[in-house]
Amino acid sequence: MTKEAKINPMKVLLLDKVTINVCVGNDKQGMDRAEKLLRKLTNKTPVTNRAKKRLATWQIRPGLPIGYKVTLRGDDAKNFLKWILESKGKKFKSSSLDINNNFSIGFHEYLDLNGIKYDSEIGIMGFEIMVTFTRPGYRVKLRNLKKARIPQRHKVSREEVLSYVKNEFGVSIE
Repeated sequence: MTKEAKINPMKVLLLDKVTINVCVGNDKQGMDRAEKLLRKLTNKTPVTNRAKKRLATWQIRPGLPIGYKVTLRGDDAKNFLKWILESKGKKFKSSSLDINNNFSIGFHEYLDLNGIKYDSEIGIMGFEIMVTFTRPGYRVKLRNLKKARIPQRHKVSREEVLSYVKNEFGVSIE
C-alpha cells in the first residue's frame, strides 16, 4: 500500500474559520468606523458583538453593542489568512497558540496590511484575528442530539498546527 492510502481521513487538520474582531466599547462613532473597516477588509457584512458583563468603569452593560466581527470560512478564510501572514512578514510566534491550539494575531493599525491605504472616514483603528482549526468529527461535541466528548487523541495538537501553518503558508516559526 502507498503512504497516501494509510492516512486516516478523520485525522486531517482543517482550517475551520478565521474571525476578524473589532471592539470599540461604548462609542457610537467608533462603531460606525469599525463597521466600515471590516467591510473594507473582507467585503462581507459585519455582525454586532454585544456585551455579556457589566463594566461600570467603561459604562458597559449587558446587551450593549460594543464591536463588530466577521467570520470567514473555506477559500475566503485561507486567502485572507495568507494575506495577513504576508503582511506580518511571514513570521509566526508559537506563543500565540491558545489551549485548544487555535491562534490569534493582533494589528494596532489596519495600515500595517499590504495594499491598504489610509481612509479618513475610518481613521486609525486596530483589529484582532482568531484562527480556528478542527478535524472531521468535531461536530460530535457541538451537535444537539447525542452530544459526546472528543477523545484526547483526536484533538488538534500544537505541533500539527505549527507544521500546517509552516507548510501551507510558508511561515517561519519563532
